[in-house]
Amino acid sequence: MGRVAHELESLLPQTVVEKLVDLDGQFDDLDRRLALPETITDHNAVRDLSVKRSALAPVVEAWREFGRVKAEIEDLEEAVEAGDEDLAELARDELPILTSRARTLAETVKSSLVTADDRKYGSVILELRAGTGGDEAGLWCRDLMEMYAKYASKKGWSFDEMSLTADTGVGGIRHAVISVKGEGVFVELSFEAGVHSVKRVPATESQGRVHTSTATIAVLPEPEDVDVAIDWANDVEEHVTTAQGPGGQNVNKVATAVHLIHKPTGVEVRMQESKSQAQNRDKARRLLRARLFELERDRINAERAAERKGQIGTGGRSEKIRVYRYQDNIVADQRLDVKFQTNKIVQEADLQPMFEALIEQETARRLAEL
Repeated sequence: MGRVAHELESLLPQTVVEKLVDLDGQFDDLDRRLALPETITDHNAVRDLSVKRSALAPVVEAWREFGRVKAEIEDLEEAVEAGDEDLAELARDELPILTSRARTLAETVKSSLVTADDRKYGSVILELRAGTGGDEAGLWCRDLMEMYAKYASKKGWSFDEMSLTADTGVGGIRHAVISVKGEGVFVELSFEAGVHSVKRVPATESQGRVHTSTATIAVLPEPEDVDVAIDWANDVEEHVTTAQGPGGQNVNKVATAVHLIHKPTGVEVRMQESKSQAQNRDKARRLLRARLFELERDRINAERAAERKGQIGTGGRSEKIRVYRYQDNIVADQRLDVKFQTNKIVQEADLQPMFEALIEQETARRLAEL
């Protein structure tokens, strides 16, 4: 191996190369599964496998191109040493061009690699809860939900309400559980986890005073069964009851509400939106699976954070991530230096520039850890 080719190998640490080889194999396996007759006739399977393939495509394609360019460089270095001066001269002219290309590809590989795991989740569960601020907090929670619904529509994502507890007094929302599906959904919406604080004159304020209210957002990647092992028969306790409205009164006579308790962790889920017990059970299981998966991710992240100095912010739901100041028409994300306009973010759901800045920052942070 020549000097340049040897230097290129050092651009990707061995642990990174091992991960890339594994992803390359997964990519081939996804292509194989997508071509199976039983997959082609299953639209849900095609969608899920296609999302995973799209998540891996940037890193695998860049990795394979890096390998091809590196092989060309090795051939050129051999030509330089072969003794044919005319051929050597041509090789020397070509080497700097291919070397630059290889270095660019190596950076692309690493950047794509650190977001590949996030991109494989084509479905997330958003949990929105009104925080401090009384009726205004419920109105703020509703505004955030409408903002995400508009953004999902722009992106071509599905936006399905799984559960909603309305504030019947002024039209706000106390709690909502939303399923959002689409390519790249977790990469972007993962940045929304945390406390969203708003400073504005509420519709319920007669004196024109600015109030501060909050809403909390949880963003749970929705895993497959293989990602979370749950012993439904032994570890999950299920209660079926009638649905309840405000104050606890029964709103129907048929037992359709499903209440699940995961005994090892104490995590509880209740679902009653549908009139079908089977549909409520399916939704409750999806939410429980997502919450348990999030617990495991939090545990792993905590272990990594303990080993890493200078950790600032975890993106957890207890952490204030953004302030919306209506009087100044400013949205200040605590993780970014740049400010955005409230009307652009909330009313127009123009979230793309903010997400791009957050993705760039997070990619840089993860690259520094490789």
